[in-house]
Amino acid sequence: MENIPISAQGLALVKAELERLKKARPEVIQAIKEAREEGDLAENAGYHAARERQGMLEAKITYIESRMPRFTVVDLAAMTGETVVYGATVTLEDVETGETKEYTILGPDETDYVKGSISVFSPVGRALIGREEGDEITVEAPRGKLVYEIIKIEYRDPSGYFPKPVEE
Repeated sequence: MENIPISAQGLALVKAELERLKKARPEVIQAIKEAREEGDLAENAGYHAARERQGMLEAKITYIESRMPRFTVVDLAAMTGETVVYGATVTLEDVETGETKEYTILGPDETDYVKGSISVFSPVGRALIGREEGDEITVEAPRGKLVYEIIKIEYRDPSGYFPKPVEE
């Protein structure tokens, strides 16, 4: 089983999401109960919708709980260096078009929460790991090979990457 890197901030977001999902359980159970009281379950759209919602809720809870033991917490504030590793913010230039892009390399469970970040396990993330400024990387994409030059590597204050967890 592969370890999954995650920042302390990302872990807090995942834990908050898990807690939010668990708190939604009673509401879904109540909706199923109310729909069941409406009568014939075979043609009860409300009942079927509530059961589907319950299935999706439980699947998401199970998914998150199954990943948590594999998380390896990384302190983003301690990350520094000249090469690209987890936590780096990398400025890339498309060699063909000259277009620049900036990505922060994070774990797969954090990238949904952060605009402008990519997973360390994504094709671009994998191609960047261990590289230095001035290096070129080639990434296979559906539209063909993309070649990027690494323009800049930075390690920034991680507090700007993450929104506050949503509380209900």
